[in-house]
Amino acid sequence: MFKKLLIANRGEIALRIVRACREMGIAAVAVYSEADRNSLHVRHADEAYLIGPAPARESYLNGPRIIEVARKAGADALHPGYGFLAENAAFAQACLDAGITWVGPSPESIRTLGDKVQARRLMRKAGIPVVPGSEEVTSHGKAASAATGIGYPIMIKATAGGGGRGIRTVYRPEELPTALEAASQEAASAFGHGALYLEKFLEPVRHIELQIIGDTRGNVATLGERECSIQRRHQKMIEEAPSTAVDSRLRRQLSEMALRAARATGYTSVGTLEFLVDQEGRANFLEMNTRLQVEHPVTELVTGVDMVADQILVAAGEDLPCREATIQGWALECRIAAEDPFNNFLPSVGTVSFVSVPGGPGVRVDSALYDGLEFGSTQPCTMGWRSAITTTLSSPSCAPGAGRGWRRSSGCGAPCASSRLSGSTPTSPSTSRCWRTPTSCKGSWTPPSWRSGSTRSGTTGWPTSNWRCWRRRCWPTARRRGGPTPNHAGRGAAAGGC
Repeated sequence: MFKKLLIANRGEIALRIVRACREMGIAAVAVYSEADRNSLHVRHADEAYLIGPAPARESYLNGPRIIEVARKAGADALHPGYGFLAENAAFAQACLDAGITWVGPSPESIRTLGDKVQARRLMRKAGIPVVPGSEEVTSHGKAASAATGIGYPIMIKATAGGGGRGIRTVYRPEELPTALEAASQEAASAFGHGALYLEKFLEPVRHIELQIIGDTRGNVATLGERECSIQRRHQKMIEEAPSTAVDSRLRRQLSEMALRAARATGYTSVGTLEFLVDQEGRANFLEMNTRLQVEHPVTELVTGVDMVADQILVAAGEDLPCREATIQGWALECRIAAEDPFNNFLPSVGTVSFVSVPGGPGVRVDSALYDGLEFGSTQPCTMGWRSAITTTLSSPSCAPGAGRGWRRSSGCGAPCASSRLSGSTPTSPSTSRCWRTPTSCKGSWTPPSWRSGSTRSGTTGWPTSNWRCWRRRCWPTARRRGGPTPNHAGRGAAAGGC
């Protein structure tokens, strides 16, 4: 087992890994930029080292500097968390070349599966249905030709990374050049690589993902599905497990496809396969994330599996502790961003003067917030997600959605509603309003594009009146302002959040 592990990240995921290290008897080494000098992960780690100025490209994306610090600290393993260098195959290989164990899949797996174009090829070869799309587009002319062949509307997507970066929806040919330029610049800034490809924009669909974990001996376990259809700006805002839209037949089908994909590629460590599922229950592979994801708490709560600890054990060469997970109960995760829902969701910077987090049975909070934390202009607006409160509700009932009635005085928004944050305006007021309607408490709301009233076996049903109730009582202003709505920014191939 490792003696010392360096965490190449910040925020609540760094804290999460520190906690796992403590429980496993491993010394945790934190790294931080000048802007994060007083962050909680720096305080709670056994050691902490400055790696550069506030801009991420000079600190958390500075691979050589991080490896230099790992050597100096005597770390024998490195955990990348999510984001930043977590899906950078060159950095993973550099760690191995330096004699540092990479806590994650092999560089080759990251290179082939982390690159969405190559992953699509592999899935087709394994006989898994894939969302219609193109190869990498290297010029405007090739992109225009590919878009015509696919048929508008289309999605422009980055071949690397995640978190909703480098994604644009194009409805008409004249919008293509501008969208290509914007998506490429955003992808290059976020991931250091501006390569793009095209996908067909599909609707109505749901965003369903399968969690897997594999060891070096060929053992692979599936840990159930998560639904991530409620998104804004292509980033997931609310996740739940299990999904109310997945029946036993579809669950078996998704698990079989995930196992087939993992075994065909020799995948090890934690990974997530994302699918788009239509009204008839047909699933098409979207992409694979070769890392831990932000929404891993909901899976941990319904399976009882410590995914971070298992990921570290697998990296150390141990057998997979969990060969088969049993889903028990239901969990919901709400991400709270440092954005002002009453001011067109603009980033809310400044000093957090007061934080009060929710508690009680079945509530888990993953947060790096503290009184006095400063959100600076050098940090991206999504920094609020990594440093804000992630509240996960769990219900002991095995019925999906049964936990929506928990704390009925406030509905499922109770943990969000009981959160208190002063000094920076969060999105929690909007999130908590999601669950204050009778239909949401019953788990019977419907995304905007699912208004036909059809009911598929295994679901709670999608009557049109439920959507009208949601639209009237929950999101009358947020929808006009571009806020999160069911399947609003996440429908079709737009889904691509963390």
